[in-house]
Parts: sequence; C-alpha cells; structure tokens
Amino acid sequence: MGDKDLARQNTVDTSQGDIEVGFSDAIQKHYQRQVVSRQAVTQRKLDFEKKRPRWLRECMAEATGVFFYVYPGIASITSFTLAAGNPAEAPALAAYGSFFQIGMAFAIGIAFALITCAPTSGGHFNPAITICLAYWQGFPWKKVPYFIFSQIFGSFMAGLMLMGQYHEQISEFTAASIAAGKGTVYNGGPASLLCTIPGPTQNNLGYLFLIEFFVDSFIGIVIWACLDPANPFVSPQTAPYTVGLAYGNMVWGFAGISISTNLARDLGCRIVAAIFYGGEVFSYHHYSWIAILVNVPATFFATAYYEFLMRDSLHKIGHGAAVHEEGNQGLERHLTREAIIGEKSANGGFSTGVNKADGYLA
Repeated sequence: MGDKDLARQNTVDTSQGDIEVGFSDAIQKHYQRQVVSRQAVTQRKLDFEKKRPRWLRECMAEATGVFFYVYPGIASITSFTLAAGNPAEAPALAAYGSFFQIGMAFAIGIAFALITCAPTSGGHFNPAITICLAYWQGFPWKKVPYFIFSQIFGSFMAGLMLMGQYHEQISEFTAASIAAGKGTVYNGGPASLLCTIPGPTQNNLGYLFLIEFFVDSFIGIVIWACLDPANPFVSPQTAPYTVGLAYGNMVWGFAGISISTNLARDLGCRIVAAIFYGGEVFSYHHYSWIAILVNVPATFFATAYYEFLMRDSLHKIGHGAAVHEEGNQGLERHLTREAIIGEKSANGGFSTGVNKADGYLA
C-alpha cells in the first residue's frame, strides 16, 4: 500500500459520515446530515457499528443496490412475457405490462437503489461505472474486484428470487414452450425472462454491438453529468430519478431490438438462466459477449467524452468538490496565469480587486 493509499485511509472515515467515491459526488455541495432519533443511541450500538468491516458494508450495499434495480425490472419483464405467451390472458395483456412498464420498473428500481444504498457504498451498481470512477475520480483500484463481484452477486440473487417466486408460472410456460418445439432459449422464451436474448433474425453482431454501444454511452454521459458537483441542474433529490429515467428512456427506445446496459445485470441473471436452461444462453447467436462486455468500453467512452469536452474542473474546485494537486499556491498560479486574478499587491491583495478569486481560493 502506497503513501497515497495510507493517507486516504486515514482521512476517509465512514463512522464520521464520510461517503465513498461514487454517486455521492452528486451531493457534495449540498451534503448535510441531521437526524433526530426517537430514542437515545446506546454505546453498545455505536461500538457494534464501529467494528463492522467497512469492505463488507460496501460490498453488501452494492449487491443490495443491484438487486433493488434488477429485481423489479426482470419481474416486470416476466409478467409481460408470461401474459403475452398465454392466449387466454391476451385480453388482459395491457394490465400485465408493456415496454413502458418495464422501463419504469428499471428506472424506479435504480432510483430506490441509489436512495437506499449509495450512502454506504457510493452507489456504483455497474462494473463499468466502478472502473470509470477508479480511472477518473480516484476510487481505489484494490476495491474494484470486490465491487464488481458484489454487483454480479446482487443480480444473481435477483434472478434466483424471481425463479422461486414465479416457479409455477415459469414451469408451465417452459413446458408449453418445449411442447411447441421452440425450446427454452429464444427471444420471448423462458431464458429471456432473465437475460437478453436476440431475436431470431438478429444475426448481425456488428449492428447489435453499435446499438449496445450507443445505448450504454447515452446512459454513461447522463450518469457522469449527474455526478458533476458543478452541475447546477442536478440536485441530490433529483439525481437518482434522473439516472433512472435515462435507463428507462433507453429501454423504451431499444428494448425491442435487444439491449443489456449493464455487465452485472446481464451476467448475474445469465448465470441463473444457464443453471435452469443450459449453456446455450451463452452461445445463442454468439451474442452474450456483446451483452456482457460492451458496457465497459461504451461507458468509458462516455465518461472520457464528458471529461475531455464538458468537464469544468475550475468550477468543480470552486464548489469545494476538489482541490488543486499543488494546493492553493498551485491554484493561485493557474488563476494568475489565465488572467482570472491579477498579481498579488504589496498588501497581499489581488491587483484586479477580485477577492480570493470568487471562491476558488480558500
């Protein structure tokens, strides 16, 4: 562990209200906590909370958050697909779901996941976001494998829960599908309740790659904008719903084509599908690598696009969300060089009359 990691370990203290790097960036300029308890907090409780392993809390928060958004989403897909596959329920299909309902289920699930779990782990819920936060924002690389495993585990548990709760209906649907000679792995079939399966005519992998890349990049840019503490259009209260609606927006537009949007969401549920329906869920049309892997380069492209073209780090510093690597002296030299402030006068002020560079200097 380097000196930088040691210094970071000594300055980040979750027991004092610190939140790990992640979705918490969206609340830095507003962050306040004042909770009035209905009863006194015992010393025993404080001691217990202090002893909890931080890594375990963060990993469980990531797993829980992914569960919270995948679970309602795939449940909505299941209710819609089962109704669509049962002619007897066709007249009531509108009551069982639609692409709009599926998009809203994922969107609200993401919002609930962020509201519930982001204060503990930072609210990544996506391996691509975890990797991008490590690359751009200083999230510790040593935590990346733990977070990614937790995210996949959360999706896996959501898939298992769905299979248990819909066991009777899915078993009946699976038997009917096999009896009809369709098998179990096809678009609109039993396996597609859990993970993305392309349509029978969707054989152009390049086309599917571009669709997935664009969709994931769109979502990635919106997420990165929400995490920008200098963005005046996003508040802590609206950020979870903004991110959720970005996801829902892409579901409404492209779910009929085949999209995945999240490595953890697809891989975790695809493993469950493989347990119940066999390895064909990974080999069907050679599509699974697109659903699982494209999210990472697409999200990295989106965040790079934002960092290089839209990020304003000076405003980020001005809002107290970051500091210059050389401290106030380095920031002062930059502001002077760019003629944002003038040279210091003899009495210590600035010749332009701008006091402390409008808040950039502490």
